[in-house]
Amino acid sequence: MNRGVFVTGTDTGCGKTHASVTLIRALRARGLRVTGFKPVAAGADWCDGEWRNDDASALLAASGLDLPYATVNPYCFAPAIAPHLAAAEERVTVSPGPINAAFAKLCGASDFVVVEGAGGWRVPLGPDLDIQRLALVLGLPVILVVGLRLGCLNHAVLSEQAIKASGAVFLGWVGSQVDPEMPRLRQNIATLESILPVPCLGILPHVDAAGAADCASPIAIDAVLGL
Repeated sequence: MNRGVFVTGTDTGCGKTHASVTLIRALRARGLRVTGFKPVAAGADWCDGEWRNDDASALLAASGLDLPYATVNPYCFAPAIAPHLAAAEERVTVSPGPINAAFAKLCGASDFVVVEGAGGWRVPLGPDLDIQRLALVLGLPVILVVGLRLGCLNHAVLSEQAIKASGAVFLGWVGSQVDPEMPRLRQNIATLESILPVPCLGILPHVDAAGAADCASPIAIDAVLGL
């Protein structure tokens, strides 16, 4: 059984956190202790003596485990800008060491870890680190979240090609309808299913989209677990 997955996306705002939280809840429903992990986050508010990112807080809340925020999100920067720029402004170098240490603690406290990246697959985190390299360092299979909106077909194919070229284990993709009025939603999903050579692991509808539920499908947990 896989001990974790790395959730990346076609771009910023594609629904990675929504997919990660949904995945955490579905895994917990199987009786597993699950935690979310947001190694690097940019965009935070000051809360209880530390900077906290909304996405990382959502992952922590979904897990239901009593874990320190700083373990779930070891690198948290205040400005909502590219992570490497935020880190540079604070004169911080994002490196794998603290991330690996936090990941080890989370593995010891849970059965499964859902790691959420930042932005898309090739987002830089520092001079010698980006999301791709981070996923490879953690050694986790990858799930691609495709933001269902105009332009998603190109973004999905380019992301899929980059993930496979990296040598990472690519489990499949999850569709997340981020545009509540996306035209030809069903046809776009069908196109993604035909052009992506990895399985669709689920479709998450937009809560406010009329008829979106007709296209929804639950996360394929057995595939995520590698069963």
